[in-house]
Amino acid sequence: MMATWHNLISRAHTVEPTIPAMRELLAWIVQNVFTILSPILISIMVGGIVVNLMQTGGLRFSGHPLIPKFNKLNPINGTKRLFSMVALMELFKSLFKVTLISLIAFFTIRSHFSEIPAMTDFGVGQILTFMGRVGLEIMIQVLLVLIVLAFIDYLFQRFTYMKNLRMTKQEVKDERKDTEGSPQVKQRIRSVQLEMMRRRMMAAVPDADVVVTNPTHYSIAIKYDRDRHDAPVVVAKGMGPVALRIREIAKENDVPLVEDKPLARLLYKTVDIGQYIPAELYRAVAEILAYVYRLKGFKMV
Repeated sequence: MMATWHNLISRAHTVEPTIPAMRELLAWIVQNVFTILSPILISIMVGGIVVNLMQTGGLRFSGHPLIPKFNKLNPINGTKRLFSMVALMELFKSLFKVTLISLIAFFTIRSHFSEIPAMTDFGVGQILTFMGRVGLEIMIQVLLVLIVLAFIDYLFQRFTYMKNLRMTKQEVKDERKDTEGSPQVKQRIRSVQLEMMRRRMMAAVPDADVVVTNPTHYSIAIKYDRDRHDAPVVVAKGMGPVALRIREIAKENDVPLVEDKPLARLLYKTVDIGQYIPAELYRAVAEILAYVYRLKGFKMV
């Protein structure tokens, strides 16, 4: 580069100020600069290609990108992409970087303004050395600033990426609907199951031996078959309207109703349908069954 500058300056007085002469001089300068920079540029190009091949695992050819996509010709979609939040953010980052680099270069050169007048007595080598020193100072400062910006941008891109991976509330609902089924359908199935269980329970009330009531809140139907059961079994129970319906069915089928508020409340809370009466309640239930059997004229064995 020093030889190019020296040759240019030494022959400056011999160049005629004509268009062909200027064109020849410019071509000579471009040729020399290209000869100087081509090894560096070729090295950068080769390095970029090698790194890209390492990342992608080799050359991959596909005709898919060549397929015409007419939706990309839609000006509305293009305008949306142009003025999207991502595009505006990238534009802001680019403008911020250019502005920051320009300010760094300006203030660095400005700090060396006092040295410029003395360069009139410098030789070509000294001038190039000064320019290289100032340029290196600018490069180092810009590099340090860009490292900080790159780290901040990395954190921002990672945050944006993780945020985009999150599902919206609607997507969560749709996924749950796909995996577990529609909540409305599940609710309907549960309603049908409860209704079927209630019907089976009501169908068992006519065969019960007694219904223990807490007259307005609870009703528990109990059956004891000495040949099939080791202990009395709760065949139906309910609270509120269900309890009222159990009492109605019991009256229609002449099943005795016995009011015992503490026992009814305790049976409703501790014994499920189809389960045996717990041992601690045997005595209380046995007294009620004995009373019922006496009313019916049955003998206890």
